[in-house]
Amino acid sequence: MSRMKFGAFLAPHHPIGEHPMLQFRADLDLVEQLDKLGYDEFWCGEHHSTGWEVIASPEMFLAAAGERSQRIKLGTGVVSLPYHHPFIVAQRMVQLDHMTGGRAIFGSGPGALPSDAYLMGIDPMTQRDRQDEAIGVIRKLLKGEERVTHESDWFTVRDAKLQLRPLQEDLPFAVASMISPSGMTLAGKHGTGVLSIGSMSSAGLQNLATQWSFAEESAAKHGNTVDRKNWRIVMMWHIAETREKAIEEARDGLFRWHNEYNVGTLMRPGVEAFKDRDEAIELTGFADGATAVIGTPDDLVARLKELQKITGGFGTVIGFVHDWASRANTSKSWDLVARYVVPEMNGMLDAYRESREYVVEHRESFERAGEAILAKIKANPRAAEALKESAGPNTPLGSHHEPDLKKARKEAGGDD
Repeated sequence: MSRMKFGAFLAPHHPIGEHPMLQFRADLDLVEQLDKLGYDEFWCGEHHSTGWEVIASPEMFLAAAGERSQRIKLGTGVVSLPYHHPFIVAQRMVQLDHMTGGRAIFGSGPGALPSDAYLMGIDPMTQRDRQDEAIGVIRKLLKGEERVTHESDWFTVRDAKLQLRPLQEDLPFAVASMISPSGMTLAGKHGTGVLSIGSMSSAGLQNLATQWSFAEESAAKHGNTVDRKNWRIVMMWHIAETREKAIEEARDGLFRWHNEYNVGTLMRPGVEAFKDRDEAIELTGFADGATAVIGTPDDLVARLKELQKITGGFGTVIGFVHDWASRANTSKSWDLVARYVVPEMNGMLDAYRESREYVVEHRESFERAGEAILAKIKANPRAAEALKESAGPNTPLGSHHEPDLKKARKEAGGDD
């Protein structure tokens, strides 16, 4: 595998209470920070209900993010295809690609929230098949090789062709994958990348290797290939200088996020509320099958290496954006990951360490440099005296080399 890339996924999950305009601006501030820190990708989703997930148009948000950033790739995570006419989706993605200077990634899904589908009168049983159908049409439109005609029970295109093609010659695609085989099977069928969101649950984490096999089997069946470097796995973390500090910073927000949103709002089957903040920390970050890393950069490095073994390898780890900690501490968490986790996972510090160890282990080979300096000092007593006076008694020149300096003065006829 090539080096591991790092990104962020903003659903978003924000507690109700803050001014919406300021919330949007804070999210854009985060994109700007991640771009400066060298993160590779930023993703945001599409939701229309629940009160906690308020980005209705990822393309609009990412267009604004493109103006606040320079290099980070910007992905729709995801456009819920059954909610939209495929021709319009293709048009919006082309415009986003141009507006961001060729940094767009097209991520799609069937729609995650049942409440969204209900508002639009969409039968959940049709959503995955509609996503599949829409992807096929959108891929033909973006290639632009011929006009497309397609008759469906929910959309029609007649002699359709985009008047503008993407800025990227091959705009990257990804499909969302939860716990069912559906997302991985679609990725194989259409030869796209994968955004594994189900990895935020214990069952999803343990099934990742099996999930990837679905993509490979589907790709072989349809004459395509899938590449692990295009597999993105979403993880949750909060990082601080010490594990104790990370726990203290995250405990209140984690408790509220789980109890008010996952349990109180989504009412996910089998998901129970935490009794208190200590249980929230223990079950989320430290119990067997823990779904998050709450600790130090070293803790995250260890978990990522473990995840590489579980999965057999993947291309990008995507950190889930949440409000467990204060905005300042959340910002610092992303900073610590960029400064210490990214280089450790990608071997960026190996040559530094090898160079240092070489110098330490070959110290005797460099003694001649010190001898050369002393030889010049001996040759000039005035220089030796001046250096003696300027060097403190506890410095190398004032203590270690003092016998040599005295000897140099004697040889020059000076007093000891």
